[in-house]
Amino acid sequence: MIETIVLNYLSEKLKVPCYMEKPEKQPESYVLIEKTSGTEKNKIQYATLTFQSYGGSLQKAATLNEEVKRVLENITDLDSISKAKRNSDYNFTDTTTKRYRYQAVYDFTYF
Repeated sequence: MIETIVLNYLSEKLKVPCYMEKPEKQPESYVLIEKTSGTEKNKIQYATLTFQSYGGSLQKAATLNEEVKRVLENITDLDSISKAKRNSDYNFTDTTTKRYRYQAVYDFTYF
């Protein structure tokens, strides 16, 4: 499962916790990973994942987003992932909870 592979990779490389669902007790800074789409063709799999970087300030969220992008540049070192291309990234502050966050969207090719 691509989400587990990416979660384990980021958890090893980042100094903040990473989750696949929002924890009940949220730390000030963390990364939330979500698969938004996926398909398969000729036994090659494709998926789009989002990475929401939460921080105690807008600057901390933006800095964490940059760190996530830097770490994901090398995820193709894993044998199971052949491509990780950034689709977009942007300020995605949660207006409901008033939590600062950035979101990076990546397209993966894996097998």
